[in-house]
Amino acid sequence: MTDPLGQAAPPLEAVDVHKRYPGPAGGTLEVLRGISLTVEAGEAVAIIGASGAGKSTLLHIIGALDLPTEGDVRLGGTSIAGLAPTELAAVRNRHVGFVFQFHHLLKEFTALENVMMPRLIAGGRPADERAVARGLLAAVGLESRVDHKPTEMSGGEQQRVAVARALANDPLLLLADEPSGNLDHHTSQALHDLLFDIREQRGTSMVLVTHNLELADRADRVLHLTEGGLESA
Repeated sequence: MTDPLGQAAPPLEAVDVHKRYPGPAGGTLEVLRGISLTVEAGEAVAIIGASGAGKSTLLHIIGALDLPTEGDVRLGGTSIAGLAPTELAAVRNRHVGFVFQFHHLLKEFTALENVMMPRLIAGGRPADERAVARGLLAAVGLESRVDHKPTEMSGGEQQRVAVARALANDPLLLLADEPSGNLDHHTSQALHDLLFDIREQRGTSMVLVTHNLELADRADRVLHLTEGGLESA
């Protein structure tokens, strides 16, 4: 989507986002308090903060996995406010790729089939999507593992498959929640290199939630989530 001046909308615009949950004794617990965040094309933003500060909650909202109590999120210029669940899923599938701490691969399917899945869900033809998935697995260094199931791969390889799957629909925005949290130091470094190589090659915008300060320091901006708000770290 473009604005009236013909400029492409940023991949992500979050405007005055609040998130509240029911609290004890009939009260409310406000986890996010008026957060606004814009991520430009090709930009990498890292979000750090204490456990329980609301980092994953924020990531779920900006990725359209959850809705804010107040405020709005726009993905590629499309507002998620008021969308029906099927519409929300379509926007999410079109604009966002997710990499979680746990890879969430489907264990009964091969690496190739796992990477094909988002495009098949979007209505792609298996014959076409097989070629796309092979290319993505090659891009993450796993061209020799296409027919292996998750249990036949190392933790680092499984996470690389998850990255390839996140890129399947060529998203505007890649969201990563502690992507190397379960990996050893050497494998973590390799995954970090991969994420930033992808950013360089594809121009994909990224938001990284992490406790790993080495990863955070590679981002263009580092923001600290504290007391429900974002501030420069």
